[in-house]
Amino acid sequence: MNNEKTAADTKSEYFAQSIEIAESIGASTTNPNGGQKHELKRGLKARHIQMIALGGTIGTGLFMASGKAITNGGPGGALVAYGVLGFLVFCVMMSLGEMAAYIPVAGSFAHFATRFADPSLGFCVGWVYWANWAVGVAVELTGVAMLMEFWLPDFPSVVWSVICLVILVIINVFSVKGYGEIEYWFSFIKVLIVIIFIIVGFCVVTGTAGGDYIGVRNFHLEGGAFPNGFMGFFNVLLTAAFSFNGVEIVAIAAGEAQDPHRTVPNAVKQVFYRIVLFYIMSILVIGLCIPYTDPNLLAGSDDISVSPFTLVFKLAGAEWAAHLMNAIILVTMISAGNSGVYSSSRTLLALAENGNAPKFFTRLNRWGVPLWSVLASCLIGCLAFLTSLFSSGVVFTWLTNLTSVAGLITWVSISITHIRFRMGFNRQEVDRDQLPYRAPFFPFTDVFVIVIGVIVIFGQGYHSFEQPIVASEVIASYIGVIFAVVLYFGHKILMRPAFNKTMEMDFTSGTIPIDHLKQAEEKAALKDLPLKKRILKVLYNYFV
Repeated sequence: MNNEKTAADTKSEYFAQSIEIAESIGASTTNPNGGQKHELKRGLKARHIQMIALGGTIGTGLFMASGKAITNGGPGGALVAYGVLGFLVFCVMMSLGEMAAYIPVAGSFAHFATRFADPSLGFCVGWVYWANWAVGVAVELTGVAMLMEFWLPDFPSVVWSVICLVILVIINVFSVKGYGEIEYWFSFIKVLIVIIFIIVGFCVVTGTAGGDYIGVRNFHLEGGAFPNGFMGFFNVLLTAAFSFNGVEIVAIAAGEAQDPHRTVPNAVKQVFYRIVLFYIMSILVIGLCIPYTDPNLLAGSDDISVSPFTLVFKLAGAEWAAHLMNAIILVTMISAGNSGVYSSSRTLLALAENGNAPKFFTRLNRWGVPLWSVLASCLIGCLAFLTSLFSSGVVFTWLTNLTSVAGLITWVSISITHIRFRMGFNRQEVDRDQLPYRAPFFPFTDVFVIVIGVIVIFGQGYHSFEQPIVASEVIASYIGVIFAVVLYFGHKILMRPAFNKTMEMDFTSGTIPIDHLKQAEEKAALKDLPLKKRILKVLYNYFV
Protein backbone atom coordinates (compact mmCIF):
# COMPACT_ATOMS: atom_id res chain seq x y z
CA MET A 1 0.00 0.00 0.00
CA ASN A 2 1.66 3.27 -0.95
CA ASN A 3 0.94 6.53 0.82
CA GLU A 4 0.10 8.48 -2.29
CA LYS A 5 -3.48 9.76 -2.48
CA THR A 6 -5.55 8.66 -5.42
CA ALA A 7 -7.81 11.05 -7.30
CA ALA A 8 -10.81 9.34 -5.72
CA ASP A 9 -9.41 9.88 -2.21
CA THR A 10 -8.77 13.53 -2.92
CA LYS A 11 -12.25 13.94 -4.30
CA SER A 12 -13.78 12.30 -1.24
CA GLU A 13 -11.96 14.77 1.00
CA TYR A 14 -13.25 17.72 -1.00
CA PHE A 15 -16.74 16.25 -0.93
CA ALA A 16 -16.63 15.92 2.85
CA GLN A 17 -15.26 19.45 3.22
CA SER A 18 -18.04 20.79 1.00
CA ILE A 19 -20.60 19.25 3.32
CA GLU A 20 -18.89 20.85 6.33
CA ILE A 21 -19.40 24.40 5.10
CA ALA A 22 -23.08 23.79 4.47
CA GLU A 23 -23.58 22.20 7.85
CA SER A 24 -21.70 25.04 9.56
CA ILE A 25 -24.62 27.28 8.66
CA GLY A 26 -27.02 25.06 10.55
CA ALA A 27 -27.29 24.05 14.18
CA SER A 28 -24.74 25.25 16.74
CA THR A 29 -21.97 22.78 17.40
CA THR A 30 -19.25 22.44 19.99
CA ASN A 31 -15.54 22.71 19.49
CA PRO A 32 -13.08 20.05 20.61
CA ASN A 33 -12.54 21.86 23.91
CA GLY A 34 -16.22 21.63 24.76
CA GLY A 35 -17.04 25.30 24.22
CA GLN A 36 -19.80 26.59 22.01
CA LYS A 37 -18.82 27.23 18.42
CA HIS A 38 -20.03 30.55 17.05
CA GLU A 39 -21.95 30.47 13.77
CA LEU A 40 -23.03 32.86 11.04
CA LYS A 41 -26.17 34.73 12.04
CA ARG A 42 -29.12 35.06 9.69
CA GLY A 43 -29.40 38.75 10.51
CA LEU A 44 -30.23 40.15 7.05
CA LYS A 45 -33.93 40.91 6.76
CA ALA A 46 -35.98 40.81 3.57
CA ARG A 47 -35.74 44.60 3.19
CA HIS A 48 -31.93 44.43 3.42
CA ILE A 49 -31.67 41.79 0.69
CA GLN A 50 -34.21 43.51 -1.55
CA MET A 51 -32.57 46.93 -1.32
CA ILE A 52 -29.09 45.46 -1.80
CA ALA A 53 -30.44 43.73 -4.92
CA LEU A 54 -32.09 46.93 -6.10
CA GLY A 55 -29.25 49.41 -5.61
CA GLY A 56 -26.33 47.72 -3.92
CA THR A 57 -24.03 47.76 -6.93
CA ILE A 58 -25.01 51.10 -8.44
CA GLY A 59 -21.66 52.81 -8.32
CA THR A 60 -18.91 54.66 -10.14
CA GLY A 61 -19.36 52.38 -13.15
CA LEU A 62 -22.71 54.06 -13.78
CA PHE A 63 -22.13 57.52 -12.32
CA MET A 64 -18.74 58.16 -13.96
CA ALA A 65 -17.67 55.48 -16.48
CA SER A 66 -20.96 55.69 -18.45
CA GLY A 67 -19.63 58.77 -20.25
CA LYS A 68 -16.71 56.76 -21.62
CA ALA A 69 -19.21 54.15 -22.85
CA ILE A 70 -21.17 56.79 -24.81
CA THR A 71 -17.96 58.14 -26.38
CA ASN A 72 -16.68 54.69 -27.41
CA GLY A 73 -19.91 53.19 -28.69
CA GLY A 74 -22.06 56.19 -29.48
CA PRO A 75 -25.52 56.53 -27.93
CA GLY A 76 -26.90 53.50 -29.78
CA GLY A 77 -23.83 51.29 -29.31
CA ALA A 78 -23.71 52.00 -25.57
CA LEU A 79 -27.43 51.33 -25.19
CA VAL A 80 -27.23 47.98 -27.00
CA ALA A 81 -24.05 46.94 -25.14
CA TYR A 82 -25.62 47.67 -21.75
CA GLY A 83 -28.73 45.80 -22.89
CA VAL A 84 -26.72 42.71 -23.88
CA LEU A 85 -24.66 42.72 -20.67
CA GLY A 86 -27.79 43.44 -18.66
CA PHE A 87 -29.51 40.38 -20.09
CA LEU A 88 -26.36 38.32 -19.44
CA VAL A 89 -26.31 39.45 -15.80
CA PHE A 90 -30.00 38.61 -15.39
CA CYS A 91 -29.32 35.11 -16.78
CA VAL A 92 -26.48 34.70 -14.27
CA MET A 93 -28.68 35.81 -11.39
CA MET A 94 -31.46 33.40 -12.34
CA SER A 95 -29.00 30.49 -12.32
CA LEU A 96 -27.29 31.61 -9.12
CA GLY A 97 -30.61 32.40 -7.47
CA GLU A 98 -31.84 28.85 -8.04
CA MET A 99 -28.81 27.35 -6.29
CA ALA A 100 -28.57 29.98 -3.52
CA ALA A 101 -32.26 29.74 -2.59
CA TYR A 102 -31.99 25.94 -2.42
CA ILE A 103 -28.67 25.84 -0.53
CA PRO A 104 -28.25 29.24 1.21
CA VAL A 105 -24.62 29.18 2.35
CA ALA A 106 -21.88 31.80 2.69
CA GLY A 107 -19.47 31.97 -0.21
CA SER A 108 -22.22 30.56 -2.45
CA PHE A 109 -20.78 30.22 -5.97
CA ALA A 110 -17.24 29.22 -4.90
CA HIS A 111 -18.84 26.56 -2.69
CA PHE A 112 -21.25 25.48 -5.44
CA ALA A 113 -18.42 25.17 -7.98
CA THR A 114 -16.48 22.92 -5.57
CA ARG A 115 -19.56 20.88 -4.73
CA PHE A 116 -21.22 20.44 -8.13
CA ALA A 117 -18.59 21.05 -10.83
CA ASP A 118 -14.89 20.79 -10.06
CA PRO A 119 -12.94 21.53 -6.85
CA SER A 120 -10.29 23.29 -8.95
CA LEU A 121 -12.96 25.56 -10.43
CA GLY A 122 -14.17 26.37 -6.91
CA PHE A 123 -10.60 27.15 -5.84
CA CYS A 124 -10.02 29.34 -8.89
CA VAL A 125 -13.27 31.35 -8.81
CA GLY A 126 -13.04 31.76 -5.03
CA TRP A 127 -9.58 33.33 -5.07
CA VAL A 128 -10.30 35.38 -8.20
CA TYR A 129 -13.44 36.79 -6.61
CA TRP A 130 -11.69 37.42 -3.29
CA ALA A 131 -8.84 39.27 -5.04
CA ASN A 132 -11.39 41.27 -7.02
CA TRP A 133 -13.05 42.65 -3.90
CA ALA A 134 -9.88 42.96 -1.79
CA VAL A 135 -8.27 45.11 -4.49
CA GLY A 136 -11.65 46.78 -4.99
CA VAL A 137 -11.50 48.06 -1.42
CA ALA A 138 -8.18 49.75 -2.29
CA VAL A 139 -9.73 51.32 -5.39
CA GLU A 140 -12.54 52.79 -3.28
CA LEU A 141 -10.06 54.11 -0.68
CA THR A 142 -8.15 55.84 -3.48
CA GLY A 143 -11.40 57.24 -4.86
CA VAL A 144 -12.47 58.63 -1.49
CA ALA A 145 -9.17 60.52 -1.23
CA MET A 146 -9.68 62.01 -4.71
CA LEU A 147 -13.26 63.05 -3.95
CA MET A 148 -12.37 64.81 -0.71
CA GLU A 149 -9.73 66.83 -2.60
CA PHE A 150 -12.65 68.40 -4.48
CA TRP A 151 -13.76 70.14 -1.27
CA LEU A 152 -10.51 70.28 0.76
CA PRO A 153 -7.61 70.41 -1.74
CA ASP A 154 -5.02 71.45 0.87
CA PHE A 155 -5.83 68.73 3.39
CA PRO A 156 -3.73 65.48 3.22
CA SER A 157 -5.98 63.20 1.19
CA VAL A 158 -4.55 59.97 2.61
CA VAL A 159 -6.14 60.83 5.98
CA TRP A 160 -9.60 60.46 4.44
CA SER A 161 -8.68 57.02 3.12
CA VAL A 162 -7.56 55.93 6.59
CA ILE A 163 -10.77 57.24 8.15
CA CYS A 164 -12.81 55.38 5.51
CA LEU A 165 -10.92 52.14 6.17
CA VAL A 166 -11.53 52.42 9.92
CA ILE A 167 -15.25 52.98 9.29
CA LEU A 168 -15.41 49.91 7.03
CA VAL A 169 -13.72 47.73 9.65
CA ILE A 170 -16.06 48.93 12.40
CA ILE A 171 -19.14 48.29 10.26
CA ASN A 172 -18.07 44.76 9.38
CA VAL A 173 -16.57 43.31 12.58
CA PHE A 174 -19.54 43.59 14.91
CA SER A 175 -22.67 42.28 13.23
CA VAL A 176 -23.96 41.44 9.78
CA LYS A 177 -26.92 43.67 10.65
CA GLY A 178 -24.50 46.60 10.58
CA TYR A 179 -23.53 45.81 7.00
CA GLY A 180 -27.16 45.24 6.05
CA GLU A 181 -28.47 48.44 7.64
CA ILE A 182 -25.72 50.68 6.23
CA GLU A 183 -26.06 49.13 2.80
CA TYR A 184 -29.85 49.50 2.93
CA TRP A 185 -29.70 53.27 3.41
CA PHE A 186 -26.78 53.78 1.03
CA SER A 187 -28.66 51.82 -1.62
CA PHE A 188 -31.80 53.83 -0.92
CA ILE A 189 -29.90 57.08 -1.53
CA LYS A 190 -28.41 55.76 -4.77
CA VAL A 191 -31.76 54.50 -6.05
CA LEU A 192 -33.38 57.84 -5.22
CA ILE A 193 -30.74 59.90 -7.02
CA VAL A 194 -30.93 57.72 -10.15
CA ILE A 195 -34.72 58.05 -10.27
CA ILE A 196 -34.42 61.85 -9.87
CA PHE A 197 -31.73 61.88 -12.59
CA ILE A 198 -33.92 60.01 -15.06
CA ILE A 199 -36.89 62.34 -14.42
CA VAL A 200 -34.71 65.46 -14.71
CA GLY A 201 -33.03 64.01 -17.82
CA PHE A 202 -36.29 63.55 -19.68
CA CYS A 203 -37.29 67.07 -18.63
CA VAL A 204 -34.06 68.31 -20.26
CA VAL A 205 -34.70 66.26 -23.41
CA THR A 206 -38.20 67.71 -23.82
CA GLY A 207 -37.07 71.25 -23.01
CA THR A 208 -39.15 71.44 -19.83
CA ALA A 209 -35.93 72.04 -17.90
CA GLY A 210 -33.17 74.16 -19.44
CA GLY A 211 -35.43 75.59 -22.15
CA ASP A 212 -33.78 73.74 -25.07
CA TYR A 213 -35.72 70.97 -26.82
CA ILE A 214 -33.11 68.30 -27.55
CA GLY A 215 -35.28 65.37 -28.61
CA VAL A 216 -33.28 62.72 -30.47
CA ARG A 217 -30.91 65.03 -32.33
CA ASN A 218 -27.84 63.55 -30.59
CA PHE A 219 -28.72 60.19 -32.15
CA HIS A 220 -28.46 61.80 -35.62
CA LEU A 221 -25.05 63.42 -35.39
CA GLU A 222 -22.36 62.55 -37.94
CA GLY A 223 -21.88 58.78 -37.70
CA GLY A 224 -25.39 58.24 -36.35
CA ALA A 225 -26.19 56.27 -33.21
CA PHE A 226 -23.39 53.76 -33.96
CA PRO A 227 -20.47 55.96 -35.06
CA ASN A 228 -17.80 53.35 -34.33
CA GLY A 229 -19.71 50.35 -35.63
CA PHE A 230 -19.38 46.90 -34.12
CA MET A 231 -16.02 47.57 -32.47
CA GLY A 232 -17.48 50.57 -30.68
CA PHE A 233 -20.25 48.34 -29.33
CA PHE A 234 -17.72 45.66 -28.34
CA ASN A 235 -15.50 48.16 -26.51
CA VAL A 236 -18.45 49.15 -24.33
CA LEU A 237 -19.09 45.57 -23.20
CA LEU A 238 -16.20 45.57 -20.70
CA THR A 239 -17.26 48.98 -19.35
CA ALA A 240 -20.78 47.62 -18.92
CA ALA A 241 -19.43 44.51 -17.19
CA PHE A 242 -17.57 46.77 -14.76
CA SER A 243 -20.80 48.67 -14.06
CA PHE A 244 -22.71 45.45 -13.28
CA ASN A 245 -19.89 43.97 -11.20
CA GLY A 246 -21.08 42.90 -7.75
CA VAL A 247 -24.64 41.98 -8.65
CA GLU A 248 -23.97 38.48 -7.27
CA ILE A 249 -23.55 39.80 -3.71
CA VAL A 250 -27.19 38.88 -3.09
CA ALA A 251 -26.28 35.19 -3.33
CA ILE A 252 -23.36 35.61 -0.91
CA ALA A 253 -25.73 37.31 1.53
CA ALA A 254 -28.15 34.35 1.27
CA GLY A 255 -26.03 32.52 3.85
CA GLU A 256 -26.96 35.17 6.42
CA ALA A 257 -30.47 36.01 5.22
CA GLN A 258 -33.68 35.40 7.10
CA ASP A 259 -36.05 33.21 5.07
CA PRO A 260 -33.75 32.83 2.01
CA HIS A 261 -36.44 30.76 0.24
CA ARG A 262 -38.42 33.95 -0.17
CA THR A 263 -35.88 36.77 -0.14
CA VAL A 264 -33.44 35.35 -2.71
CA PRO A 265 -36.04 34.70 -5.47
CA ASN A 266 -37.55 38.16 -4.87
CA ALA A 267 -34.10 39.72 -5.13
CA VAL A 268 -33.39 37.88 -8.38
CA LYS A 269 -36.62 39.18 -9.91
CA GLN A 270 -35.72 42.73 -8.89
CA VAL A 271 -32.42 42.52 -10.77
CA PHE A 272 -34.37 42.71 -14.05
CA TYR A 273 -36.17 45.92 -13.03
CA ARG A 274 -32.94 47.43 -11.77
CA ILE A 275 -31.16 46.74 -15.07
CA VAL A 276 -33.97 48.25 -17.14
CA LEU A 277 -34.86 51.17 -14.87
CA PHE A 278 -31.45 52.26 -13.64
CA TYR A 279 -28.84 51.22 -16.18
CA ILE A 280 -30.65 51.18 -19.53
CA MET A 281 -32.70 54.30 -18.78
CA SER A 282 -29.66 56.17 -17.44
CA ILE A 283 -27.60 55.38 -20.56
CA LEU A 284 -30.56 56.43 -22.73
CA VAL A 285 -30.89 59.76 -20.90
CA ILE A 286 -27.14 60.50 -21.15
CA GLY A 287 -27.12 59.57 -24.85
CA LEU A 288 -30.12 61.82 -25.53
CA CYS A 289 -28.84 64.82 -23.54
CA ILE A 290 -25.11 64.89 -24.34
CA PRO A 291 -23.46 64.50 -27.78
CA TYR A 292 -21.09 61.54 -27.92
CA THR A 293 -18.47 63.96 -29.32
CA ASP A 294 -18.44 66.02 -26.08
CA PRO A 295 -14.87 65.70 -24.66
CA ASN A 296 -16.26 66.02 -21.13
CA LEU A 297 -17.72 62.52 -21.40
CA LEU A 298 -14.24 61.01 -21.40
CA ALA A 299 -12.96 63.38 -18.73
CA GLY A 300 -15.90 62.45 -16.50
CA SER A 301 -14.29 59.10 -15.68
CA ASP A 302 -11.77 60.96 -13.49
CA ASP A 303 -13.30 64.39 -12.87
CA ILE A 304 -16.56 64.49 -10.95
CA SER A 305 -17.23 68.09 -12.07
CA VAL A 306 -17.85 66.82 -15.61
CA SER A 307 -19.29 63.37 -14.92
CA PRO A 308 -22.30 62.53 -17.17
CA PHE A 309 -24.74 62.87 -14.27
CA THR A 310 -23.29 66.28 -13.35
CA LEU A 311 -23.50 67.49 -16.96
CA VAL A 312 -27.18 66.53 -17.26
CA PHE A 313 -28.08 68.24 -13.98
CA LYS A 314 -26.22 71.37 -15.17
CA LEU A 315 -28.22 71.34 -18.42
CA ALA A 316 -31.30 71.52 -16.21
CA GLY A 317 -29.88 74.66 -14.59
CA ALA A 318 -28.50 73.08 -11.41
CA GLU A 319 -25.09 74.76 -11.11
CA TRP A 320 -24.59 73.09 -7.72
CA ALA A 321 -24.78 69.65 -9.38
CA ALA A 322 -21.04 68.99 -9.01
CA HIS A 323 -21.28 69.24 -5.24
CA LEU A 324 -24.37 67.01 -5.14
CA MET A 325 -22.78 64.32 -7.32
CA ASN A 326 -19.52 64.50 -5.38
CA ALA A 327 -21.49 63.74 -2.20
CA ILE A 328 -23.46 60.95 -3.89
CA ILE A 329 -20.35 59.32 -5.34
CA LEU A 330 -18.65 59.59 -1.94
CA VAL A 331 -21.58 57.61 -0.51
CA THR A 332 -21.28 55.23 -3.45
CA MET A 333 -17.59 54.56 -2.82
CA ILE A 334 -18.10 53.94 0.89
CA SER A 335 -20.96 51.60 -0.05
CA ALA A 336 -18.76 49.77 -2.57
CA GLY A 337 -15.99 49.48 0.00
CA ASN A 338 -18.50 48.14 2.51
CA SER A 339 -19.69 45.54 0.01
CA GLY A 340 -16.08 44.74 -0.86
CA VAL A 341 -15.14 43.95 2.74
CA TYR A 342 -18.31 41.88 3.23
CA SER A 343 -17.99 39.90 -0.01
CA SER A 344 -14.26 39.24 0.25
CA SER A 345 -14.49 38.14 3.89
CA ARG A 346 -17.35 35.70 3.22
CA THR A 347 -15.55 34.34 0.16
CA LEU A 348 -12.37 33.85 2.21
CA LEU A 349 -14.46 32.10 4.88
CA ALA A 350 -15.84 29.69 2.26
CA LEU A 351 -12.36 29.05 0.86
CA ALA A 352 -11.09 28.20 4.35
CA GLU A 353 -14.07 25.93 5.03
CA ASN A 354 -13.32 24.09 1.79
CA GLY A 355 -9.66 23.66 2.74
CA ASN A 356 -8.46 26.20 0.16
CA ALA A 357 -7.26 28.78 2.71
CA PRO A 358 -5.81 28.61 6.24
CA LYS A 359 -8.30 27.16 8.71
CA PHE A 360 -8.15 30.09 11.17
CA PHE A 361 -10.14 32.17 8.66
CA THR A 362 -13.17 30.08 9.64
CA ARG A 363 -13.20 31.46 13.19
CA LEU A 364 -16.23 33.58 14.04
CA ASN A 365 -16.60 36.08 16.85
CA ARG A 366 -19.53 36.25 19.27
CA TRP A 367 -21.60 38.21 16.72
CA GLY A 368 -21.18 35.49 14.09
CA VAL A 369 -18.73 37.52 11.99
CA PRO A 370 -15.60 35.89 10.45
CA LEU A 371 -13.29 38.36 12.18
CA TRP A 372 -9.97 37.14 10.76
CA SER A 373 -11.39 37.00 7.25
CA VAL A 374 -12.62 40.60 7.58
CA LEU A 375 -9.27 41.82 8.96
CA ALA A 376 -7.25 39.93 6.32
CA SER A 377 -9.35 41.35 3.50
CA CYS A 378 -9.01 44.87 4.91
CA LEU A 379 -5.26 44.40 5.34
CA ILE A 380 -4.76 43.32 1.73
CA GLY A 381 -6.95 46.20 0.60
CA CYS A 382 -4.84 48.58 2.69
CA LEU A 383 -1.58 47.21 1.26
CA ALA A 384 -2.94 47.51 -2.27
CA PHE A 385 -3.95 51.11 -1.50
CA LEU A 386 -0.43 51.90 -0.29
CA THR A 387 0.98 50.75 -3.64
CA SER A 388 -1.03 53.55 -5.27
CA LEU A 389 1.03 56.07 -3.28
CA PHE A 390 4.44 54.77 -4.33
CA SER A 391 6.27 53.82 -7.54
CA SER A 392 3.99 56.20 -9.49
CA GLY A 393 1.14 53.77 -8.93
CA VAL A 394 2.57 51.14 -11.32
CA VAL A 395 1.98 48.23 -8.92
CA PHE A 396 -1.54 49.47 -8.19
CA THR A 397 -2.31 49.64 -11.92
CA TRP A 398 -1.19 46.02 -12.33
CA LEU A 399 -3.35 44.97 -9.38
CA THR A 400 -6.43 46.59 -10.91
CA ASN A 401 -5.62 44.95 -14.27
CA LEU A 402 -5.39 41.64 -12.41
CA THR A 403 -9.05 41.86 -11.42
CA SER A 404 -10.44 43.66 -14.50
CA VAL A 405 -12.24 40.58 -15.85
CA ALA A 406 -12.92 38.94 -12.47
CA GLY A 407 -16.65 39.62 -12.75
CA LEU A 408 -16.92 37.96 -16.16
CA ILE A 409 -14.85 34.96 -15.02
CA THR A 410 -17.15 34.59 -12.00
CA TRP A 411 -20.31 34.79 -14.12
CA VAL A 412 -19.07 32.17 -16.60
CA SER A 413 -18.12 29.88 -13.68
CA ILE A 414 -21.59 30.29 -12.17
CA SER A 415 -23.25 29.22 -15.43
CA ILE A 416 -20.94 26.20 -15.79
CA THR A 417 -21.73 25.23 -12.19
CA HIS A 418 -25.48 25.64 -12.73
CA ILE A 419 -25.40 23.30 -15.73
CA ARG A 420 -23.64 20.68 -13.59
CA PHE A 421 -26.07 21.34 -10.72
CA ARG A 422 -29.08 20.66 -12.96
CA MET A 423 -27.44 17.58 -14.50
CA GLY A 424 -26.92 16.06 -11.07
CA PHE A 425 -30.35 17.18 -9.86
CA ASN A 426 -32.08 15.51 -12.82
CA ARG A 427 -29.85 12.42 -12.77
CA GLN A 428 -30.66 11.76 -9.10
CA GLU A 429 -34.34 12.54 -9.78
CA VAL A 430 -34.63 14.99 -6.91
CA ASP A 431 -38.14 16.42 -6.52
CA ARG A 432 -38.22 19.79 -8.33
CA ASP A 433 -40.78 21.07 -5.84
CA GLN A 434 -37.87 21.28 -3.39
CA LEU A 435 -36.46 24.19 -5.42
CA PRO A 436 -37.74 27.48 -3.95
CA TYR A 437 -36.93 29.14 -7.29
CA ARG A 438 -36.44 27.60 -10.73
CA ALA A 439 -34.35 29.37 -13.36
CA PRO A 440 -36.36 29.52 -16.62
CA PHE A 441 -35.06 28.70 -20.09
CA PHE A 442 -32.40 26.25 -18.87
CA PRO A 443 -29.87 25.53 -20.41
CA PHE A 444 -30.10 28.27 -23.06
CA THR A 445 -29.44 31.14 -20.64
CA ASP A 446 -26.35 29.40 -19.24
CA VAL A 447 -25.00 28.71 -22.73
CA PHE A 448 -25.59 32.37 -23.65
CA VAL A 449 -23.61 33.55 -20.61
CA ILE A 450 -20.72 31.16 -21.31
CA VAL A 451 -20.46 32.06 -25.01
CA ILE A 452 -20.72 35.85 -24.62
CA GLY A 453 -18.61 35.84 -21.45
CA VAL A 454 -15.75 33.91 -23.04
CA ILE A 455 -15.81 36.15 -26.14
CA VAL A 456 -15.54 39.31 -24.03
CA ILE A 457 -12.90 37.84 -21.68
CA PHE A 458 -10.56 36.86 -24.51
CA GLY A 459 -11.51 39.66 -26.90
CA GLN A 460 -11.27 42.63 -24.52
CA GLY A 461 -7.52 43.05 -25.07
CA TYR A 462 -7.56 42.94 -28.88
CA HIS A 463 -6.18 46.50 -29.10
CA SER A 464 -2.89 45.33 -27.53
CA PHE A 465 -2.24 43.26 -30.68
CA GLU A 466 -2.35 46.27 -32.96
CA GLN A 467 0.98 47.33 -34.44
CA PRO A 468 3.38 47.95 -32.86
CA ILE A 469 2.83 45.10 -30.41
CA VAL A 470 4.22 45.81 -26.92
CA ALA A 471 4.60 42.70 -24.75
CA SER A 472 3.88 44.55 -21.49
CA GLU A 473 0.57 45.86 -22.89
CA VAL A 474 -0.50 42.38 -23.99
CA ILE A 475 0.31 40.96 -20.55
CA ALA A 476 -1.47 43.87 -18.82
CA SER A 477 -4.59 43.21 -20.90
CA TYR A 478 -4.68 39.51 -20.08
CA ILE A 479 -3.08 39.35 -16.62
CA GLY A 480 -6.50 38.64 -15.09
CA VAL A 481 -7.03 35.68 -17.41
CA ILE A 482 -3.47 34.44 -16.76
CA PHE A 483 -4.10 34.70 -13.01
CA ALA A 484 -7.26 32.56 -13.28
CA VAL A 485 -5.59 29.95 -15.52
CA VAL A 486 -2.61 29.62 -13.14
CA LEU A 487 -4.94 29.18 -10.16
CA TYR A 488 -7.05 26.53 -11.89
CA PHE A 489 -4.31 24.40 -13.40
CA GLY A 490 -1.96 24.92 -10.45
CA HIS A 491 -4.62 23.49 -8.13
CA LYS A 492 -5.48 20.72 -10.58
CA ILE A 493 -1.85 19.63 -10.91
CA LEU A 494 -0.96 19.85 -7.22
CA MET A 495 -4.17 18.51 -5.66
CA ARG A 496 -5.37 16.31 -8.56
CA PRO A 497 -9.09 16.45 -7.66
CA ALA A 498 -11.47 14.61 -9.98
CA PHE A 499 -14.54 16.19 -11.56
CA ASN A 500 -17.70 15.63 -9.55
CA LYS A 501 -19.87 12.80 -10.82
CA THR A 502 -23.57 13.56 -11.09
CA MET A 503 -24.62 10.54 -8.99
CA GLU A 504 -22.24 11.51 -6.18
CA MET A 505 -23.34 15.13 -5.82
CA ASP A 506 -24.83 16.10 -2.44
CA PHE A 507 -28.24 17.78 -2.69
CA THR A 508 -29.10 17.51 0.99
CA SER A 509 -26.50 19.25 3.19
CA GLY A 510 -27.16 22.90 3.89
CA THR A 511 -30.71 22.89 2.53
CA ILE A 512 -33.63 24.29 4.50
CA PRO A 513 -36.83 22.22 4.00
CA ILE A 514 -39.70 24.14 2.45
CA ASP A 515 -42.84 24.29 4.56
CA HIS A 516 -45.39 24.29 1.74
CA LEU A 517 -48.33 24.19 4.17
CA LYS A 518 -47.11 27.30 6.01
CA GLN A 519 -46.53 29.15 2.73
CA ALA A 520 -50.04 28.27 1.53
CA GLU A 521 -51.56 29.45 4.83
CA GLU A 522 -49.66 32.76 4.66
CA LYS A 523 -50.77 33.37 1.08
CA ALA A 524 -54.38 32.55 1.97
CA ALA A 525 -54.28 34.84 5.00
CA LEU A 526 -52.88 37.70 2.91
CA LYS A 527 -55.45 37.14 0.19
CA ASP A 528 -58.32 37.33 2.71
CA LEU A 529 -57.22 40.78 3.91
CA PRO A 530 -58.87 43.92 2.50
CA LEU A 531 -56.89 45.64 -0.26
CA LYS A 532 -55.77 48.49 2.00
CA LYS A 533 -54.43 46.12 4.66
CA ARG A 534 -52.76 43.96 2.01
CA ILE A 535 -50.85 46.98 0.68
CA LEU A 536 -49.86 48.02 4.21
CA LYS A 537 -48.74 44.44 4.96
CA VAL A 538 -46.56 44.30 1.85
CA LEU A 539 -45.02 47.72 2.63
CA TYR A 540 -44.42 46.70 6.24
CA ASN A 541 -42.63 43.49 5.17
CA TYR A 542 -40.52 45.46 2.70
CA PHE A 543 -39.38 48.30 4.95
CA VAL A 544 -39.26 46.66 8.39
